[in-house]
Amino acid sequence: MMPTFSANIDQVRRRVAFVLFDRTKLIDVTGPLQVFNDARFPDATGLPGRKAYEIELLSERGGPVVTDAGISLETGAFDTCASDPPDTLLVSGGNSALEAAKSDGLQIFLSEMSGRVRRIGSICLGAFILARGGLLNGKRATTHWMACSDLQRRYPDIKLNENSIFEKDGKVWTSAGVTAGIDMALAMVEEDLGRAEALRLAQSLVLYVRRTGGQQQFSSALARQTESSGDVFDALVTDIMANLAADLSVPRLAEKVHMSERNFARKFSKVMGMSPARFVEDLRVEAACEAMQRGEAQLAELPHLFGFGNAERMRRAFQRKKGIAPQDYLQRFGG
Repeated sequence: MMPTFSANIDQVRRRVAFVLFDRTKLIDVTGPLQVFNDARFPDATGLPGRKAYEIELLSERGGPVVTDAGISLETGAFDTCASDPPDTLLVSGGNSALEAAKSDGLQIFLSEMSGRVRRIGSICLGAFILARGGLLNGKRATTHWMACSDLQRRYPDIKLNENSIFEKDGKVWTSAGVTAGIDMALAMVEEDLGRAEALRLAQSLVLYVRRTGGQQQFSSALARQTESSGDVFDALVTDIMANLAADLSVPRLAEKVHMSERNFARKFSKVMGMSPARFVEDLRVEAACEAMQRGEAQLAELPHLFGFGNAERMRRAFQRKKGIAPQDYLQRFGG
């Protein structure tokens, strides 16, 4: 169905600037950058028209910045936009963000720009840079799930949400780990250009316009993989998380990894610390909870969306995992 043209969209091309530093994670930059690069204003018929954003890469000294992948990205120095600040300023991430956060030049630049840009944000561990400059004090924020406890310990004034894919608090945006920067960029495009364009981009990039479930659904599963003695089930777990509505019974999962049902159930329980059925149920409950928190689905839709089968099975799963019924969870935490 063709999207409806909206005459209310401000068709002034906006500038998005990415702040880089040595050994920044490449995908933290290129993932969101691709979203903004591909975004288009709708023409008079509602079809994609001219580009909606101009993109700049900035660093303290300017010149090439070598990313964690060994690929250099050419940047302009901070002072190139001193007299003409961008619309949106995003700080990239990567493990080197914690060291970059100590740079006085970077902190001065962000402090000056924070009052002049319409939006300022961070991708993944870039939150540590914003936090060190006080830009997240009293704000809702998030970062990669592995670093949440460290960020909260260092900066207790932050209202940290460990399960968010991204957070927006006023003009300040933060995203969770790595590819969550793409989710955040899509949300920014939706805010600027409307849902139709965000949906078009998501379809073009083969993404969800808004991922159902928070990063907790990924972190809990991946943590068990990390603690396990091998990677025999890594691909299977990835497939489970991406297809929660599918048939994830023991016979079907055993078939996927070419094992007998008995051997699969025994080995999975040993490696992952719980039975396959419990593992799948936990992920489904967490994903359903996140959908309710964000107001992304009606209660009656959840059993089908997340593979519970019917409302009664979902109710029993919630009782086991959360100790309350789905209706009660929705009343307490629903968005």
